[in-house]
Formats: sequence, C-alpha cells, structure tokens
Amino acid sequence: MMDTYVPGSTMNHALRRERVLERLGDGVLVLATAPERQRSNDTLYVYRPSSDVLWLTGFEEPECVVVLAPNHPEHQFVMFVRPRNPKMEVWDGRRSGPEGAIADFGADAAYSIDELDERLGEYLAGAESLWYGLGTDRAFDDRMLALIDALGPGRSQPDRAPRTIRDPRPLLHDMRRVKDAGELDALRAAGALSAEGHLAAMKATRPGLHEYVIQSVVEGTFMRGGAKAPAYASIVAGGANACVLHYIENRDVLRDGDLLLVDAGAELNWYAGDITRTWPVGATFSGPQRDVYAAVLEAQIDIVDACRTGASKQSLQDETVRRLTASMVDLGLLEGDLDGLIEQEAYRQYYMHNIGHYLGMDVHDVGAYYRAANEPVPFEPGVVLTVEPGIYVPADDETAPEALRGIGVRIEDDVIVTEGDPEVLTSGVPKTIADIEALRAESLDAGRA
Repeated sequence: MMDTYVPGSTMNHALRRERVLERLGDGVLVLATAPERQRSNDTLYVYRPSSDVLWLTGFEEPECVVVLAPNHPEHQFVMFVRPRNPKMEVWDGRRSGPEGAIADFGADAAYSIDELDERLGEYLAGAESLWYGLGTDRAFDDRMLALIDALGPGRSQPDRAPRTIRDPRPLLHDMRRVKDAGELDALRAAGALSAEGHLAAMKATRPGLHEYVIQSVVEGTFMRGGAKAPAYASIVAGGANACVLHYIENRDVLRDGDLLLVDAGAELNWYAGDITRTWPVGATFSGPQRDVYAAVLEAQIDIVDACRTGASKQSLQDETVRRLTASMVDLGLLEGDLDGLIEQEAYRQYYMHNIGHYLGMDVHDVGAYYRAANEPVPFEPGVVLTVEPGIYVPADDETAPEALRGIGVRIEDDVIVTEGDPEVLTSGVPKTIADIEALRAESLDAGRA
C-alpha cells in the first residue's frame, strides 16, 4: 500500500527503503549525498542535498553516507553523518548527529562520518555486489576503490571484496519515475504554490517595470507560501527575450505592446513545480500575438489530454511537432508539404525543444524515456510530467513575417498520468486568451484607481 505524504514524516522513506532492499539481492548500496560547494571566498552556495538521499531518507544535512545492506544480521539501514558539535552548531545550525539519525530517521545504526573508512568494510565484506555510482565524486570514488582493495585477498585474510560494482542509479531512478501517493500530494502542493506565484505576477505586470520586479513578485509568493527557493532559475522574459529559451538575466524594461513570458516554479518540501505562462504587458494580445498564442494553446490543451497510460514522451513529441509545424505553415513561418517539413525538421527553427520532461524532486526529474533499441517507455499511473509547447520567432529573423518577429510564446502545465483522465496540477493560473485578457484589464484598472 502506498503511504500518505506528511511533511517531516519518515514513514514514506521507510517504505521506499524496503522496496530498494528487496532489489539489491546479495549486494550493498552505498550512497553519498551531494557535497557543499564554494560560491566565493569563504561563502558557500545554499546547500541542496542529493535527491536520491532525500528520497530514501529525508535527511537534509551535508556529509551523509547511506548504506543499505539487506543481508546484514542487524543493520540493514546505516547512516554516517556529521557528529554533534556545539561550537559549529552556533554558526551553522543544529546537527542531527548519529543519535538523531537513529531516533528521527529510522537508521538501524549510525556513526560519525569520520568513522566511514573504518566501519564501512564491515557492511561490504562478503557482499556479491557493491551498488555505487562511480563518476560523480572522484575523491569519494578513490575512497571506495581503496576500501574494496583492502577487502581483497592477502597473506592473512581471505578475499572478502565485492565481486562487482553496479550503478544504482537506473534502479533508483526507475523507482522514482513513478511517484507514490505522498509524492503526488507534495507535487500537488508545489504546483498550487507555483500557480499562485504566476497569478500574482500576471496581476502585477505593468509597462515600465523591470523584469526583475516581476521575478521578485513570483519568488516572493513562493517564499511566503513556504518554499525554500525556486525550483530553478526563474525566467522572466519580456518581448524578444522570450525567444532565448533559458533567459535568466531578467534586467530589461517591460514595454507596452510586448508579451511577457514567465517560466518559474516553487520547490516546496523538496518537490518542484514548473509553469510557463505568456501574457501581454498591456491589456490585450495584438493580432499577430493572438495568432501565435492560439496555435500554441490549442496544441498544449490537446497534448495535456494525451498524457494517458500507454502514451510516451515520444508520442507526445511527435504529435506536438505535427501540430506546431502545421501552425507554422498557417502563420507564414514555413512553406511546403507538411510531411516533408517534418522530415527535414524545418520546425526546429521556431520550436527547438522537446514537449516536456518528468517532474519530481528534480525539476528535470530522473527516469528513462527509452528502453533498449530506442523503444519508448510507456507512461503509467503515477508518472508526472510537464507539457510545454512553444513557438519562438527571433526579432532578427528576416525570413519570418515582420509582424511575427520578436514574438515568443510557451505554455506549460504539470500533469499526473492516472488510470483515467490526466490531472493538471497547475490549473490555478489562467491560460486562455479570454481569461488572461480579463485578468490583465482588471489588474490595470485597479492600478489606475
């Protein structure tokens, strides 16, 4: 039975660990959380733990190593963490310590991270396989390889080293691809808060404001709603800036007559929201803006409805390409036979990305889209993904109709695949032309009052 998400609860993590332990066979999993990173001089980036460690344990502190040893007689779940240190805790905040790892996170045994090299061999000795992902942290790789070497045969000891090293990421990431009930609740909350941020930004937009003012509205709403941070760098792109897919400068002035594209999401309880909306800086869409927007919206609505059991990212992308390429012909952006244009990938001049991605603890979440031989992985209930078609006409594209130059439109929602109709998590912010124009007119009138 799937567990129910409760912020701070360890119940859901215990069930996930049970599922992983069942799949390790005669192996042992060793998983290190992400290291702290230096930002400048003696300043660190705000710490963000490894998503795999969070998914398995809920543990948020740096310098943590998780061990799952299904065949150990007493300790199947072991944690190595920073010890309590009153002097350091004055500066950096309270640490759980080994005692807290047991009491609060359910570890069968816990030790100081300083004891890792000394104690880890106890759990690896005699295991058939070491489940460990090489290549992420070279220094830690060297420690693991040295430990395996120390467990090898010698004059006074038998060979107790694991026979193979297996990458745990495909195993963990396939399990993370399909969300449990707790994760779905967390994603619903992140989607709702992300929608609140977009709605506030849509109401606050005025000609003459800088893009960063709208960014502050979006992200301030996220923080007031409990988010620790945005799930990714917010994109607030006025006018032709919307044609730069990952525009994050957010320094330009918003101009009446332009569109504003905002791509932003809240990270709430370690789960991400991811929404894009495009709306007029003034009260209404111009004729050409309306034409481009309507083409993207019609495709987006239909692709959201196609997010069903048995579909795949590839099937959604194929349908999106066909829909948008036909619209590009209607808009005068492309000329020629539809099938020929698709085969030539002519659409990539104005739609150059994929239809979406998995969503979860990572905004571009883990999990395979294809099996061997490029066979698409079909969606199943509990898969969560974004749907985000777009058309982008650079201002300097002399081959495009002049009226369309500098128009960039993307519309994105977060969707749960269910047994029946898809569930849209981000419907709290409008996307039809009529609803957006009504909200914009009301907001501008209120601002003038």
